[in-house]
Amino acid sequence: MANKRQVALKYGFRSGLEEDIADELTKHDVVFSYEEMKIEYTRPQRVSKYTPDYVVETRPDGLLREEPLIIEAKGRFLVDDRAKHILIKRQHPHLDIRFLFSNPNAKISKQSKTTYASWCEKHGFLYAKGPKVPLDWLEEN
Repeated sequence: MANKRQVALKYGFRSGLEEDIADELTKHDVVFSYEEMKIEYTRPQRVSKYTPDYVVETRPDGLLREEPLIIEAKGRFLVDDRAKHILIKRQHPHLDIRFLFSNPNAKISKQSKTTYASWCEKHGFLYAKGPKVPLDWLEEN
């Protein structure tokens, strides 16, 4: 019997959390894409590309959003991910990137008191506990 991660991988998701978020967005009848948008950003000395997990284009009522909502699914929030998102936010401040965590209260490392949630608050990112996408996120314009 295949576990949830194996099923998620079969259908192109990187995790069960990402599959659950796709199900949640589908339930709300919004138009979204999964890992299709490419956003260029510069790391010191090189240009890189970031592929958001979800780009939500519409609200549940079918109206087009003024700006797309980018949702990142994170089970683990590694130091490279955190550094990347700080660079992207600096270079693309108009993007609305939000995080859905398996556990927003997880610590960024065993030695740190900082949680994923407090890191987001410090750096100006909205976040929630996934896989449920907050309805108010989807209904915003």
